[in-house]
Amino acid sequence: MDLNYVRKLVKLLSESAVDEIEIEEEGKKIRVAKNPHSVPPSPGTYAPPAAPPPGPGSPPPPSTSLPEAGAQGAPPVTTTPLHEIKSPIVGTFYRSPAPDAAPFIQVGSVIRPGAVLCIVEAMKLMNEIEADVAGRIVKIMVENGQPVEYDQTLFLVEKS
Repeated sequence: MDLNYVRKLVKLLSESAVDEIEIEEEGKKIRVAKNPHSVPPSPGTYAPPAAPPPGPGSPPPPSTSLPEAGAQGAPPVTTTPLHEIKSPIVGTFYRSPAPDAAPFIQVGSVIRPGAVLCIVEAMKLMNEIEADVAGRIVKIMVENGQPVEYDQTLFLVEKS
């Protein structure tokens, strides 16, 4: 598929009020959407990546304060922001190295930088996704075998 053609579609979409374009031509299908998270992409489609995360000079997000349930007059409990581990590529998410193998990690697993967390298959290549922080897995955001997009959050980690 011609990359210039895809760029023209992206530009056309960004300059119009239309949210999504889908074209099928010669057995190839392309879908370009302004908000790719609104509708899950079908296999083999292209959606432009989401906006990049804030750079290193950006201030960290503020911590959230929540009142303690059932407590009267108790000071609010401050929660620290969770670290997001995101997919560096578009592909299919797998929690284990093989269908019959145990998952790399579970909710509650303690991880360290460099630990393999999952595999994202892209174009028949198995790409190991590694932890970039030390901490504890709080939530797994993607189901096994589900397609993932570039910069989509895969895991929430409580840093240690």
